[in-house]
Amino acid sequence: MSKTYGRIVVENTGSPDVMEWREEAIPTTGANEVRIRNEAIGVDYIDTQIRAGQLPASLPTGIGFAGVGVVEEVGAEVKHVAVGERAAYMYFVPGSYAEQRIVPADRVVRLPDQELAAETAAGALFRGLTAWYLANRLRKIEKGDVVLVHAAAGGVGLILTQWLLHLGATVVGTVDTAEKAAALREFGCVHPVIIPQEDFVAKVAEVSDGRGAAVVYESIGKATFEGSLDSARRFGLIASFGWPSGDPDISLMTLRAKGSLFITRPTVTQYTAEASDFQAGAKALFQLVKDGTIRIKVGNSYPLRNAAQAHSDIVAGKTLGSVVLTVG
Repeated sequence: MSKTYGRIVVENTGSPDVMEWREEAIPTTGANEVRIRNEAIGVDYIDTQIRAGQLPASLPTGIGFAGVGVVEEVGAEVKHVAVGERAAYMYFVPGSYAEQRIVPADRVVRLPDQELAAETAAGALFRGLTAWYLANRLRKIEKGDVVLVHAAAGGVGLILTQWLLHLGATVVGTVDTAEKAAALREFGCVHPVIIPQEDFVAKVAEVSDGRGAAVVYESIGKATFEGSLDSARRFGLIASFGWPSGDPDISLMTLRAKGSLFITRPTVTQYTAEASDFQAGAKALFQLVKDGTIRIKVGNSYPLRNAAQAHSDIVAGKTLGSVVLTVG
């Protein structure tokens, strides 16, 4: 057995080509740790922000938080997964862009469907847990609630849309191309809006009979934020969890004037900070995937060593659905 493994490291932040391939010794697995041989790794927008220096990181740093693979070794105190089983993990120390990874056991979940394709599982986990807390932890979704989901054909957006539909919501979803609108319809959303050609504020008003959206899932930022505020109903909630177009300026007086709105900037790191929440969210996600309620679209897959191309494509908006890196 090889005693080394390859991983991607960033010494200095910048463009995608700053990611370097390294061969390093495999660390010792601790009593409450699991070593996983990665089969597939999730690529998320936050990875590109860390690599680019838009979010703080201690350098040198690994990249990536979530992966799926085969358990190679477990610590003496680990009971819920066994060597040879397939498992998924999400651990908020960057470093999943690697052939293997050692992570705390409470950040590992055994896949309930051991035959689930690695790319599907990897495409589901980080984005699916984001969808889980957005749909289930911010505000109770009532049957018939109209909600607005921005970037609805993206990795988070497609999963979130399906989860909200499962809860009984009526979803208005924004996209930027006709191809993505078609994909959104395929996944159950009957109210896609192509921006900037179409007016999502008007669509929300039409679908809600003028009342507005109970929740606006805002993942674009400055370019759509004013319209998002105008789309919310009285006492509506704006969940600002992404801002690739820039961080919006917002006055508390504006929230008052537009209907005593609520606003939050949530993050999956907070909503899964407790291991019990991570385990609950992951199990709920993979159960819905297993029974077919949620389908995972992996629109783009790249070999691990081609991570730079994956980053370039995701930032340029060329990807559809989840993005993954494959190993082996």
